[in-house]
Amino acid sequence: MPVFVCFLLGLTPLLWLLLYSWQGMLGANPVELWLRLSGDWGLWCLLLTLALSPLSRWRMLQGVLRWRRMVGLFSFFYALLHLTVYLVLERALSWEDIAQDIGKRPYITVGILAFVLLLPLALTSPRRIMLRLGSTRIGWHRLVYPAALLVILHFFLQTRADWHVPLLHAVVLAVLLAWRLVR
Repeated sequence: MPVFVCFLLGLTPLLWLLLYSWQGMLGANPVELWLRLSGDWGLWCLLLTLALSPLSRWRMLQGVLRWRRMVGLFSFFYALLHLTVYLVLERALSWEDIAQDIGKRPYITVGILAFVLLLPLALTSPRRIMLRLGSTRIGWHRLVYPAALLVILHFFLQTRADWHVPLLHAVVLAVLLAWRLVR
């Protein structure tokens, strides 16, 4: 699959949200849907980024590692979109409301910490910066593991009733991390 196809696939959820927003088809609470879907896609792209290494061990999927950086950047993009929707649409940049929200809802603090850990990954992903950092970039990029754990914790903490979906994501992450430990 060419890289531009991977890029278009990564943009598909955003394009779907924009189209449905434009047509007024997002239901009674469009901001909630934007929040949920941007968070879901950020998590799914993060898990896919972590899954590409084990998948590349299969003979027929050896070329998938070339997409890892792009998928990781899409994970950051959807996390940034998730945070932006929360700050701008949900809280209208009211820093007083945001501070109260952080005090009342620990999952917001955990989510912000996860985003802060993803930020250096995105900033150090351009080839020029990777070359400049040399082998030290590997240490920076290991921040993906605690960030992924925090994202799962963020998901668990905000879930009120049905814990099946966050638990499924936690199991997928545990398998991906266990694969790395065994290897």
